[in-house]
Amino acid sequence: MNEQEHRPRIVVINHQAANIHSVGKALERCGADVEITGSAAALSAADGAVLPGVGASDAAMRALEELGLVEPIREFVRSGRPLLSVCLGMQLLFPVSDEGQLPGLDLVGGRVVRFEFGKTDPGSPRLKVPHMGWNSIRFTAPDDERHPVFRGIPDGSYFYFVHSYHCVPSDASDVAAETEYGGPVCAAVVKGELIATQFHPEKSADLGLKIYANFVRHVAETAAARVA
Repeated sequence: MNEQEHRPRIVVINHQAANIHSVGKALERCGADVEITGSAAALSAADGAVLPGVGASDAAMRALEELGLVEPIREFVRSGRPLLSVCLGMQLLFPVSDEGQLPGLDLVGGRVVRFEFGKTDPGSPRLKVPHMGWNSIRFTAPDDERHPVFRGIPDGSYFYFVHSYHCVPSDASDVAAETEYGGPVCAAVVKGELIATQFHPEKSADLGLKIYANFVRHVAETAAARVA
């Protein structure tokens, strides 16, 4: 991907609730032609896309609605092109969140729930909410059976998390990785070409950058395969 024509076109979806510029810089460093935009037309023309996010689910879904991006995102996923969702972006993939009232994108079955420690069981661990800091993850499949975005990442690798809510997929096969925080917590999801991480790769040093590099390479390969 040294030549411009071989650089995959990746849209970073800008819904005004994300650290979009650090994500964009990471993708550019890994060889992508990046556009940070809230345009549905740009999304429909892209080879791949990233849905980042921080903040509250209702505010993010309201922004996606106002930008006319809800159905274009769903159509993008239906098209089979790779979409990487990060942190709140991962939570937006689910139909229901305990954080808000608005429905999510409904691309992964299940729900988003809040960490609750010490309320129902006096003996449960007194852990802080939000969960913030470096945690190790374990993958649910061996390296050669994972989605290409997660290949070459050692089990037990540490990534940076910041979240008060976590995803509970209804289908266990959608869980690509877990972490521990008062019990097993879904750290990553894969459903076809829909890939998501609860942690922030752009805040996770070299291994986080490797995930973005894997994603850029995978987007380039899938784009080439579509026109072959």
